[in-house]
Amino acid sequence: MSDMRRRAFITLLGGAAAWPLAARAQQPAMPVIGFMSSRSPEDSVHLLEAFRRGLKEGGFVEGQNVAIEFRWARGDYNRLPALAADLVSRRVNVLTAVGGDPSPRAAKRATSTIPIVFGMGGDPVSDGLVESYNRPGGNVTGVTLLTNLMEPKRLGLLRELAPDIPLIGALVNPNFAPAARQEQQLEEAAHASNQRLVIAKASTDYELEAAFGSLVRESVGALLVAADPYFDTRRDRIVAFAAQQRLPAIYHFREYAVAGGLLSYGVSITDAYRQFGVYTAKILTGAKPADLPVQQPTKFELVINLKTAKALGVKISDNLLSLADEVIE
Repeated sequence: MSDMRRRAFITLLGGAAAWPLAARAQQPAMPVIGFMSSRSPEDSVHLLEAFRRGLKEGGFVEGQNVAIEFRWARGDYNRLPALAADLVSRRVNVLTAVGGDPSPRAAKRATSTIPIVFGMGGDPVSDGLVESYNRPGGNVTGVTLLTNLMEPKRLGLLRELAPDIPLIGALVNPNFAPAARQEQQLEEAAHASNQRLVIAKASTDYELEAAFGSLVRESVGALLVAADPYFDTRRDRIVAFAAQQRLPAIYHFREYAVAGGLLSYGVSITDAYRQFGVYTAKILTGAKPADLPVQQPTKFELVINLKTAKALGVKISDNLLSLADEVIE
């Protein structure tokens, strides 16, 4: 082969080798979801599975046609503003802010342009996240689980379970924005039913141990754990404390009952995370948050752990058993 023909052949090969690279360079970049949560990854494995399931329903699979940047506050709400700012600086396509009210609040303060899908337990309208449930307006929409508003109902269920308990203890996180309302609702419900109530407060591990000690010294006969993401990250410690002190206790998510808690009353958090994924996928395909109504739960579930009841020597009434959506034996 002559030198001229050899050079032409090599040039042709080089051009052919470059074609796939050029084609790849012309492909659009994979969209990125910024996922930020007040919780920790260790207690959210099943929730992420549900989130990815919702994404898949909308046509997105992580690593194939979408990437996810995860940020976790691990129950420390003071970290959330920095986590939100970091994701905004990375120009994510959508910001999914979940794990309780502090996360979407931090996300909204960080950006007014990047679409936000929130998951929270309170009222997004009164919190100023959206203009209305049906027409959110702006760059924010999502799902409310209403968990923060159910404390009086949980107190009533706990009193039905243990009607002769003279003093009930409630565990509340003062650093959780809805805490003041939770505390007020609990005190009003206790007063209306002539139930003595003592509230212990904790937002750090040190304070949690101190709150445990306070509840023991007060000789509470039952425990209500208020809805709060920090408590979710310390679920096993709280359930273990109730078991050690032989306290009938009620919580807001089924996961507590599965972990050995006596009662839980609230929505299915896994269903909510699937919906977070569905809404995130809708935005990635072009939907605007302003046009996606805020989703609300239509079903609340009562879960009873009969094994724990037996260990505590607690008799579950026939009425409570008839109301239960799930009984763990």
